[in-house]
Amino acid sequence: MSQIRLGVMAPLPEGPEEALQKVAEFGFPTCQVVCWDNSLFTDAIADRLRAAADRLDIEITTLWTGAPGRYVWNFIEGPTTIGLVPPQMRRERVAVLKQGSDFARRVGIPSITTHVGFIPENPSDPTYPEVVAALREVAEYCRANGQEFWFETGQETPITLLRTIEDTGTGNLGINLDPANLLMYGKANPVDALDVFGQYVRGVHAKDGEYPTDGRNLGPEKALGEGRVNFPALVARLKALGFSGALTIEREISGPQQIADIRRGQAFLAALIE
Repeated sequence: MSQIRLGVMAPLPEGPEEALQKVAEFGFPTCQVVCWDNSLFTDAIADRLRAAADRLDIEITTLWTGAPGRYVWNFIEGPTTIGLVPPQMRRERVAVLKQGSDFARRVGIPSITTHVGFIPENPSDPTYPEVVAALREVAEYCRANGQEFWFETGQETPITLLRTIEDTGTGNLGINLDPANLLMYGKANPVDALDVFGQYVRGVHAKDGEYPTDGRNLGPEKALGEGRVNFPALVARLKALGFSGALTIEREISGPQQIADIRRGQAFLAALIE
C-alpha cells in the first residue's frame, strides 16, 4: 500500500501549464485540479493538462468539478443554491458533471469531485430520492468512464452522507473529506466522522477552520494548525483505516499570505505523515 502523499489545489483557469508549474514549485507530487468553468473542458486543454502532468511528474488525484449557477455559501440561501439539491439547476449541473467526467477521462484523472449540497437529512423528504437518482445518473456515467465520483464533505451530516452512498449504490462512490468544512458547517467533528464513513474516504482537503457562532454564516476558515481540526489525530485515524490517498492543501485566500500558509501547512503535514 502506497504512502500518504501531499498535494495542493491547482486552478485550471490559470492555465494547465501554469497551474501545474506552481504545484511543482511547491514540491508537491500530487494535486487536485479545480474548475468551475465548463467552457475549459475541451480536448485541447485536456491534452495540455496531461502533457504538463507528465512533464512535471505530478499525479492529478481528482478533477474538482464546479457546476454553473448561483452558489451562496451560508445557511440561509445555501440549501436552495448549492449542488444537485436545488431542482431548478439539477439537470444543467448533472450535464456539466458528465462533461467534467469526459474531460477527466481524456486527461486520465481517476475521479471527479463536487459539493452535492444540503442533502435532506430526512430520507422521507421528497427531494431525497430525486437527489439520489441524479447522483446515480452521474455516478454511473463516471463508472462507464472508469472513474469514481467523490462527495466533497460540508453541507451534510456524516450519517446522511453514508446513507446517500448506500442508497445510490453504484459501487464507485467515495468521499473527499474536507475536515474544516465539517466544522465550518457545524455538522461534525471530523475525527469522529471517520467512525461513520471512514471506509469511503479517498482524498482529503487539508484545510482548517472553526465552528459557526451564529445560525446564518459558516465558521471561519483558518490556516493549517490554527483552527479546530485535530490534524495529528485525524492523520493517525486515516492511517489506521489504511488510507493511502493524498492530503491536498486548500487555503481559500489569495496573494502572498496564501503562499506562505501553504508552505507552512506543507511542513506541518509532512511531519505528521512521516
